[in-house]
Amino acid sequence: MKWPDRIISFSAGGAICFAAVFFAGYNDSEKAKEERPAVHFMTFSPDVPRKITFCGETVDLTRYNRHEGMDRELSSFTYLHSTTMLLMKRANRYFPVIEPILKANGIPDDFKYLAVIESNLDPMSVSPVRAKGIWQFMEATAKEYRLVITSTVDERSHVGRATEAACKYLKEAHDKYGDWLLVAASYNAGMGRISSEYARQQTPALDLWLVEETSRYLYRIFAIKQIFENPYRYGFVMNARNLYRAIPCDEVTVSEDIADLAAFAAGYRITLSDLKRFNPWLRDTRLVVEKRIYKILIPRSEYMTYDRPDDVEVHDSRWVVNR
Repeated sequence: MKWPDRIISFSAGGAICFAAVFFAGYNDSEKAKEERPAVHFMTFSPDVPRKITFCGETVDLTRYNRHEGMDRELSSFTYLHSTTMLLMKRANRYFPVIEPILKANGIPDDFKYLAVIESNLDPMSVSPVRAKGIWQFMEATAKEYRLVITSTVDERSHVGRATEAACKYLKEAHDKYGDWLLVAASYNAGMGRISSEYARQQTPALDLWLVEETSRYLYRIFAIKQIFENPYRYGFVMNARNLYRAIPCDEVTVSEDIADLAAFAAGYRITLSDLKRFNPWLRDTRLVVEKRIYKILIPRSEYMTYDRPDDVEVHDSRWVVNR
């Protein structure tokens, strides 16, 4: 067996990973100088913490099913590199919107990670069963929690309004269960299913026998929280310039129909696509207000480029290695 000529070490998954660089038959000949060394990467399993905190309470993960459930999701997020990095980049834009609304409604800050799991922080996300938005509301449920859905508006894709609606659901579920873990599980499975299974099994949320999707759900929330709070430990290294900028906007109050949103956007020197990206709840090329009042966001042009990469505000300093 040939030993590597050089070992490059780096941190990932709570352990030290190594890239072994082999210089096979390396010498001073011209041919050898042109050859590139082979780099072999070793993959390590991420460490599973013995306990974590969720909504201010300690969660013991030493029981076999909990350890293995957390291990599965930590491994998945650790090695789905591009997806996990994208989540942190988007969080820099959307967490400043979500966090104050959770706080104002008495919902623990950790529930922002539920939004990450639900939609990958994509306000336009649509599931195979037609759940939509950053909190993945079905149409009937959205209307129950007073989100407007018409031919030209879908507030499931409005980050602020949908977060307000999610808070109403979460508060209602907590009034019912008094347990934030059961509340989180119910967001995936529904209060009816969780209530019946809890009554039948009489065991903590993490030990309930549920369908696989719901069984994995809580561990996915735990795992993404663990990585967001310790990204470098799991091999994610980013600088401030890698994060997505939270672009300041001006609000325009609208109380009358807009027949042509493209012309409306042009009046503010932006494109229709810009208008749609910052107001994803606009589902058509027109707006019918139906006696309602809407606030449309107009992005400020001076913040719409990345020509000043060092000017990106970092929402959580743990996400970057320097600022």
